[in-house]
Amino acid sequence: MGDAILVLEDGSVFRGRSFGATGTAFGEAVFNTAMTGYQEVLTDPSYHAQIVAMTYPHVGNYGVNEDDVESSRVRVAGFAVRELSRDYSNHRATGSLDAYLAAADIVGIDGVDTRRLTRHLRSQGAMRAAISTEMDEEALRAQVLASPGMEGTNLVDPVTTTEPYRATDVLGAESASAATYRVAAYDFGIKFNILRLLAAHGCDVTVFPASTPASELTGFDGVFLSNGPGDPAAVRAGIDDVRALLGTVPIFGICLGHQILALALGAPTYKLRFGHRGINQPVKRLEDGRVEVTSHNHGFAVDRAWFDEDGVARTEHGAVRVTHVNLNDGCVEGIACEDVPAFGVQYHPEASPGPHDASYLFERFTASMRG
Repeated sequence: MGDAILVLEDGSVFRGRSFGATGTAFGEAVFNTAMTGYQEVLTDPSYHAQIVAMTYPHVGNYGVNEDDVESSRVRVAGFAVRELSRDYSNHRATGSLDAYLAAADIVGIDGVDTRRLTRHLRSQGAMRAAISTEMDEEALRAQVLASPGMEGTNLVDPVTTTEPYRATDVLGAESASAATYRVAAYDFGIKFNILRLLAAHGCDVTVFPASTPASELTGFDGVFLSNGPGDPAAVRAGIDDVRALLGTVPIFGICLGHQILALALGAPTYKLRFGHRGINQPVKRLEDGRVEVTSHNHGFAVDRAWFDEDGVARTEHGAVRVTHVNLNDGCVEGIACEDVPAFGVQYHPEASPGPHDASYLFERFTASMRG
């Protein structure tokens, strides 16, 4: 292990030790407050083009395995931790985090003061950054300033599937044994656990590339809009396709899918200062006041100002209502159409990692298809 530096676009420098691969990695610096689930974080496509810092200080202690993955490969641009565990111990482990990132050619840095980094990103906002084992800070910052930002960038294309596939190809044939509903899923960066939860609720899912025209999704009982990375407003084809599908088939969106649904309805989105990333975000369900502890990973949100003071907006597809709000900052966490079968949530009801307070939403989706 050698030296490494993390440089932010505002000139802030964090020094530490390298692990994983050597080299230089660029991305948006963000932080995640989860105390566990680092392998799921690393493989979540929503983290594409991001350097993720874990606020929990001890990472890597239970190693990695072949089961706790949310996609086919590591997706983060880089990884920053306070202390990397040199040893790991877990009956499911098949290797170390260090070797895992090295094999994936992902640059990591440990020994970073992640408390200082998190406080800085909270006050100044998520920003462009780089980790390097080979460049000095001055040259590295110059390249950071020349790198693209997150706003206006379509990051779905690098993570979506290139060809349609059945979820059974990922989950195994037994997952479709009790399927009742045929569901088409738009892959904006879909997580494996979403497919597991859909299958567990009786859905036979076919996953389609994000660029698939709405006209090709025929013969399905419902359409699912997945999570994914980047600015939702930049996914213009997806917005147009969802607009074409509204009112013709039940729709359920999660995270980026929720934002794309909102944009298709006419709502604007905006970039949060530092986003929500972790497994402990409190969300209030407005229909009954219940508070759910939820898993999050998003840097954009639907604009609350688009709705009236009662949380309702009128569109060509009828009324749209705010259904969930974040109790930390009040941002919109869920919407539902009252006149067509379509709803979405900003957070991750499938968790992985995280609590399962919101898994009932998959039942709501199947109920909309049944109705």
